[in-house]
Amino acid sequence: MTAAASQRDLLGRRALRLAFGTALCLVVSFGMDLSVPFIAPVLAVFLFASMPRPLSLRASIGLVLVVALTTGSGLLLTPLLRYYFVSGVLMVGLCLFLAFRYGLRGGNNLVSTFLSAGLTMISAAGTADLQLALTVIGALVKGLLLAVLVLGIGYVLFPEPASAAKPPARTVPSAVEASRLALRAALVVLPPFLLALADPSSYMPIIMKSVSLGRQSCTATARTAARELLGSTLLGGAMAIAFWFALKWFVHLWMFFLWMTLFALLVARRLYRLTPTRYTPGFWLNSLVTLIILLGQSVQDSVAGKDVYTAFIVRMGLFIAVTLYACLMVQLLDARPRLRNRTGDTPQPLR
Repeated sequence: MTAAASQRDLLGRRALRLAFGTALCLVVSFGMDLSVPFIAPVLAVFLFASMPRPLSLRASIGLVLVVALTTGSGLLLTPLLRYYFVSGVLMVGLCLFLAFRYGLRGGNNLVSTFLSAGLTMISAAGTADLQLALTVIGALVKGLLLAVLVLGIGYVLFPEPASAAKPPARTVPSAVEASRLALRAALVVLPPFLLALADPSSYMPIIMKSVSLGRQSCTATARTAARELLGSTLLGGAMAIAFWFALKWFVHLWMFFLWMTLFALLVARRLYRLTPTRYTPGFWLNSLVTLIILLGQSVQDSVAGKDVYTAFIVRMGLFIAVTLYACLMVQLLDARPRLRNRTGDTPQPLR
């Protein structure tokens, strides 16, 4: 087997593993009627896209404990948000900045993402009801446990070849650049978090979407922001609509699994460059996350007897608004570096 064929086989296994794992997490979450069923498949997407090797039992337990402890820290911010609102919001913003900066400076990106999501979702839920906050913590921990379990199953069914090379180490930006990107990501997440404080139970998907956008904004530039952020959101919405109408042909839990496998595989092939595309892996990752969140909420709306189409339009409108705001933050906070690159590092005297 040639090197090119071997590499294609390796990427094909990874695409199948991601598609299968995402679909399995989705069907198990809805089959077991977990409290926030879209969390497990979203976490599975991040896990399968980030982990080149299966986690050992010790590492899996350690990751779950770390995430449980770090996300549970959101409860500590609840009294501040209730009684000292401005101080509480500033503290949440600072914690978001530190979480994103930790990931940018070489820390574990999964822990950074889980911490950002848990910090915002749990503290927002705690302002409304302590029981709701505990429910969100339970949903995050159960979702992560399920995603880690499915990760192990995925590597058993689609094993990584022993000869597979380790992925290259990611580039770590300088301290100044990491702080700038972390500030931008925190500013992307804060407004949706403030919106969620009005009705935490209804706006949980908006927070999860904003965390995904904050993560994606760390790699986007002013030139590609609209295409990367807004394009992936619109594509995710279009796929959710197509998925919904395809699912209506034959409503069954296992058809849910098969359709999710197909849609995730279409995205994974582009994520791993099996199908040539000009878009970045972050674009396809955000598209898949958007699909899962929108579809999961539509299924829950249907079960609850709500108007699915009206709820989808409202939710999609909020997603687009949040994405446009993220594009604006990228444009504003990239303006200064672009100006410095044009004029040089040394400021010119005024004449």
